[in-house]
Amino acid sequence: MSDATTMTRRSDVIQDFARSELFDRTFQEGMDLVEQTAGYLDGSGRQESKLLSRNAALAYAAESMRLTTRLMQVASWLLVQRAVREGDMPAESACDDRYRLSGDVAAETHAASEDLPNGLLSLLDRSERLFERVRHLDRRMYVEDTEIEVPNPVASQLDRLRSAFGA
Repeated sequence: MSDATTMTRRSDVIQDFARSELFDRTFQEGMDLVEQTAGYLDGSGRQESKLLSRNAALAYAAESMRLTTRLMQVASWLLVQRAVREGDMPAESACDDRYRLSGDVAAETHAASEDLPNGLLSLLDRSERLFERVRHLDRRMYVEDTEIEVPNPVASQLDRLRSAFGA
């Protein structure tokens, strides 16, 4: 399959997703979670963090950084998809590596999670699930898995039989 055909098919997939109800729901969920997280970290989370032990406060700081980084990646990815939807960015441009999600902030176990406030733990869990869903979408839409040729097991067996029997 030619590169042009692959790119055309990929552009169609990207545009179809950007116009879909799944995109609308994912976009809304992502933006709502960004807003809720900002509200929590600036409000009750700030107050809760002041009551933590030194080690728990360090864990809180590290996890809140990971949380905001993860959500900013998701928000950025969603905004690129919206730009495609609204015609502000061609789908081909959205394929650029700089718009891909980084695996660096993927789900990890929370250090000292038993000492972290429930509000932060809930946001971490929700953001990890959203990040994994968006990363799955990103891979399905942008990773060039269509160019990986899967060998046909029947043809492989027939070739082995032909070579074994000299036919």
